[in-house]
Amino acid sequence: MNSFDDNDAFEAGASLSLSARAMGARPTPYLDTLNPAQRQAVEALEGPVLMLAGAGTGKTKALTCRIAHLLTTGVARPNEILAVTFTNKAAREMKDRVANLMGQAVEGMPWLGTFHAIGVKLLRRHAELVGLKSNFTILDTDDQIRLLKQLILAENIDEKRWPARQLAHIIDGWKNRAWAPDAVPAAEASAFNSRGVELYAAYQERLRTLNATDFGDLLLHVVGIFQKHEDVLAQYQRWFRYILVDEYQDTNVAQYLWLRLLAGGHKNICCVGDDDQSIYGWRGAEVGNILRFEKDFPGALVIRLEQNYRSTPHILAAASGVIDGNKGRLGKTLWTEAKEGEKVRLIGHWDGDEEARWIGEEIESMQGGTRGMRPFELDQIAILVRASHQMRAFEDRFLTIGLPYRVIGGPRFYERMEIRDAMAYFRLAVSPDDDLAMERIVNVPRRGVGDVAKGKIFSRSNEDGFSLCSAVRAMVLDGSIATMGGKARTKVPQLVDQIGRWHELTRDPRQSHVELAQVILDESGYTAHWQNDKTPEAPGRLENLKELVKALEGFENLQGFLEHVSLVMDNDTGAAGPQVSIMTLHAAKGLEFPAVFLPGWEDGLFPSQRSMDESGLKGLEEERRLAYVGITRAEEVCTISFVGNRRIFGQWQSALPSRFIDELPEAHVEVLTPPGLYGGGYGAAAPGGGLPDGVRYGSNLEEKAAEANVYNSPGWRRMQARSASRGTSQPRESRNMVIDATAISSHALGDRVFHQKFGYGAVTGIEGDKLEVAFEKAGVKKLVAKFVVAADQAGDVPF
Repeated sequence: MNSFDDNDAFEAGASLSLSARAMGARPTPYLDTLNPAQRQAVEALEGPVLMLAGAGTGKTKALTCRIAHLLTTGVARPNEILAVTFTNKAAREMKDRVANLMGQAVEGMPWLGTFHAIGVKLLRRHAELVGLKSNFTILDTDDQIRLLKQLILAENIDEKRWPARQLAHIIDGWKNRAWAPDAVPAAEASAFNSRGVELYAAYQERLRTLNATDFGDLLLHVVGIFQKHEDVLAQYQRWFRYILVDEYQDTNVAQYLWLRLLAGGHKNICCVGDDDQSIYGWRGAEVGNILRFEKDFPGALVIRLEQNYRSTPHILAAASGVIDGNKGRLGKTLWTEAKEGEKVRLIGHWDGDEEARWIGEEIESMQGGTRGMRPFELDQIAILVRASHQMRAFEDRFLTIGLPYRVIGGPRFYERMEIRDAMAYFRLAVSPDDDLAMERIVNVPRRGVGDVAKGKIFSRSNEDGFSLCSAVRAMVLDGSIATMGGKARTKVPQLVDQIGRWHELTRDPRQSHVELAQVILDESGYTAHWQNDKTPEAPGRLENLKELVKALEGFENLQGFLEHVSLVMDNDTGAAGPQVSIMTLHAAKGLEFPAVFLPGWEDGLFPSQRSMDESGLKGLEEERRLAYVGITRAEEVCTISFVGNRRIFGQWQSALPSRFIDELPEAHVEVLTPPGLYGGGYGAAAPGGGLPDGVRYGSNLEEKAAEANVYNSPGWRRMQARSASRGTSQPRESRNMVIDATAISSHALGDRVFHQKFGYGAVTGIEGDKLEVAFEKAGVKKLVAKFVVAADQAGDVPF
């Protein structure tokens, strides 16, 4: 039944009663705290309103004041207001702020909450219209995956080739677009080996049989009810006289349709958002929803909140310079009454390890105040990275120097599941008797080792006093391995043989431990395990594994690396005091810090090559919005850095600065020189001051930053040759160029050479374009010949 008997209050007419008029005469002191634009947004109560609120412009304050104004003036009762947020935390904060503004607790606001929370209430009232009972259950992700696995197996589909998690991701995307199974377009029919739509329909039927929904259904079903039952929609349109939406730029299609349908009655909808901060396209958000607001709601009032209360003028100018490169935006100009403060600082480094070292040292110096800046506490400082694998270098460095830090939005690098799995494999290669490591990975990836098979191995181990690996060997010798069923009978002995071979390789002085680590991950099937995983998290896990292998380069052998990780993690006592925050740029949205470091601004990393490959210009514009979000997290000090070279699978790769760097306005940027390099000190080096012969200032920021470091690597030279001919907003092909492996070295044994990072040394070995050089201060290094020059060509350079 669709009963509204208990909601007669919502049928009140628009005319105000005497009591409502008396309410309207109550004082509104909160209006005096607003700037003119905020006040206009609060007082414009009738008709559609778009509050286009830039970063740090007080949009939450304006939104909560608007709710308080509706209630204080008696224009609306609490149960006539629909206020939608994206998180429970935001909903609680909104309710608390309204209560503070009104000086009393706000009671009777049942329709203030998240999209899903409100969707549950609506769906329980009308569950029978979609074939459910009002006491339906909501499946979590694990239950959803388990149900999809059952359907896949029932259809005789190979779940390894077509995993349930991939199907769950596809179905979630369809539900975000408000596509029921019969509405999925033909263009999507090939999904999941052309069986996706069929399995989606079976999944929905199975959910109805179980009287269950998943989270996507909470909006999909309600949209369907509104579209098919006009009487229900009309009732709610009268019911919700005022609709307010936070973070409108993050809405997906289903949420957009849900709001448009409800707003079709009174049309008193106020959406608050910032098109320049729409950074969740990868999970269904459609920036087009906010861009076409005026078209969807003719006569809408668009109010721009542009006065920023967070950042300095230099930081705002830098952010505006970058975001101006986007074409798909409504446009606004942030300004502030704050003093100028520090310019945005830009610095280039040789590699990621040097970048981490410099940032660590800079943070320590900032604690005591540096270059005229005030002292900063550690909890006032944040490092925002584009990808989680970048965190490893900073975590390693901070653990080594004892700098307290916390990772926000995820586990620390060495605590991640894929890293713990890989480390377990490495531990077994070093020590095959490590039973804890064996227990962790014996069925990762799956080898058919269930509880029964594990029990047999453990029993044999306990009976004979053997390690698990030795127990398996004994079972193979006496034939008892045959009692283990399925794949485990062959897969487990194969794993034990592999562990034995890896262990022998750790003892071979000719075997590179870095290459061995990659061999272990490949032969064990662990790399392929994540390559075949189609979930959104899989690419990030593969990047983390690459970063783990890269971390081995700084150690003499595998055992030394394992000892290092154990020691630094043991030293991590979880300090309760101030800590530096490390997080991804996505996790930083909505936060602010007095000092922010933005490392890794290199093309391919940021903007992400994957985003550009998958989404083209749309992906590039979202990456640029992410850069805007990163810069505007900073209140007083913002430092952007990049590296000239990265080591990938044992090979140096020249990394070119992010195209976003050239979009920074030069007048608001200061180029720094790392201390100790060519005269050192902070600040942009004077033209020609202490630079090698032939090195001059470039015409743009990325050239200046490169030459301030004077690495002059092949990548920099190519960059300088091409920078004049390329547009800063256009994609640049082949921005990341791998060093030519076919080049022949021009050096001979005994030649004295110079390297920009390691200084002077003598060539002690040559293999193709690879050199072994004994450096005077850095020891023996193996590197590519292009990275060194003859000593007499280096110029008179102190180092």
